[in-house]
Amino acid sequence: MPHAIGLAALDISCQRGGRILYRDLSFRLAPGEALLVTGPNGAGKTSLLRQIAGLLPLAAGDLHLEGAGPDAALPELCHYVGHADAVKARLSVDENLTFWADFLGEDGADVKAALAAFGLAPLADLPAGLLSAGQKRRLALSRLFAAPRAIWLLDEPQTSLDAASVKLLDTALKNHLATGGIAVVASHAALKTKVARKLALGKERVA
Repeated sequence: MPHAIGLAALDISCQRGGRILYRDLSFRLAPGEALLVTGPNGAGKTSLLRQIAGLLPLAAGDLHLEGAGPDAALPELCHYVGHADAVKARLSVDENLTFWADFLGEDGADVKAALAAFGLAPLADLPAGLLSAGQKRRLALSRLFAAPRAIWLLDEPQTSLDAASVKLLDTALKNHLATGGIAVVASHAALKTKVARKLALGKERVA
């Protein structure tokens, strides 16, 4: 699915529990660009992703789309995969992904293709409660394909993934960016995917 939408942050700030995590943060991402967000625990990496997704209010500043129609809403074009894998143990792998596709409003989702993208097709009928931590993480990431969105917001996506699964993630990111998608990735680990921009929270520096 080709995308042609940009993302801009202008002087945004985040406050949690009376503490300022960051202030006056600005960046702009064009279609096909990614931002790797780094920083120590508590610097605000997860909070930034949640602000972009519309799950956490801005203390100041503005987040907006560029090149989108007047009716486009930023949260509706974002797909946020957080720390929690949100797997329903009693449902099968296939049923879990079908549930999320329906929940996210994706009619006619190609669940089998989404599972295959992260090597889960052979496990489609297995109860999700029997999956390993790495398999549950891959199931969470497969939602990116079951309900495609222009902007991926990934919080420590490599958690629990083995080397082969990290390669699947890298391939997914490369393909998403190649079609004009945007990715904002919070991670302590380096990504093999070529990342155009880097943001070090705690230093408020965008490179």
